[in-house]
Amino acid sequence: QVHLVESGGGLVQPGGSLRLSCAASGSIFSIYIMGWYRQAPGKQRELDARIHSGGVTNYADSVEGRFTISRDNAKNTVYLQMSRAKPEDTADYCCNTNPPTQDWGQGTQDAVSS
Repeated sequence: QVHLVESGGGLVQPGGSLRLSCAASGSIFSIYIMGWYRQAPGKQRELDARIHSGGVTNYADSVEGRFTISRDNAKNTVYLQMSRAKPEDTADYCCNTNPPTQDWGQGTQDAVSS
């Protein structure tokens, strides 16, 4: 079981940047594929990006070239660097394994607005 705590959300202007962090408990964090998910108001949760234990990354088309996922296995932490933010990026962001477990953290809210 992995316990997840997200942080770093907030208000950002269109075109701006934000960095999200996700701290995970558990000594075997490094073996998991980790993902960042978003859930916009009234929509289903969807995967934005994922990173394999060795660093290989995959992105949804909507964030490709704008978001960067990374991880620090020594710190049991996964990051999401959001750049060139768009209003449609406004959502609750959560991290989890990929595929996800049932143990979601509280997430962090991001709002992109001028």
